[in-house]
Amino acid sequence: MEDARQQLDRLFGFDSVASLIFGVLSILAPHGLLKQLGGGFYNHDVHELLRLYGCLRLACGWILWHLRNVDDGRFRKAVCEALCVCYVLQIIALIRAQLTNDRYSWCNWLAII
Repeated sequence: MEDARQQLDRLFGFDSVASLIFGVLSILAPHGLLKQLGGGFYNHDVHELLRLYGCLRLACGWILWHLRNVDDGRFRKAVCEALCVCYVLQIIALIRAQLTNDRYSWCNWLAII
């Protein structure tokens, strides 16, 4: 059976790769895709926010990738707790956005899952 450290390293690796991919795709998202997702309307401010979030995800992915080599258990635990809180708050924000909006958004439900 794998020990907890190896499992956590695999989790950090998975989250890191997912964050790096999402970050790159967010930064490189074309105007046409955002227009299509926005119901036919392009919003430059939304596009910039997506790019900024992509930069944040790239940085998180980079940090998580290198965190796998850190031996301090308390620090690794703190990072796990911070990521958990961050992801729970994101889910709450997406659920709120989905339930208070008059339009159905499959993107929100996909992100929630």
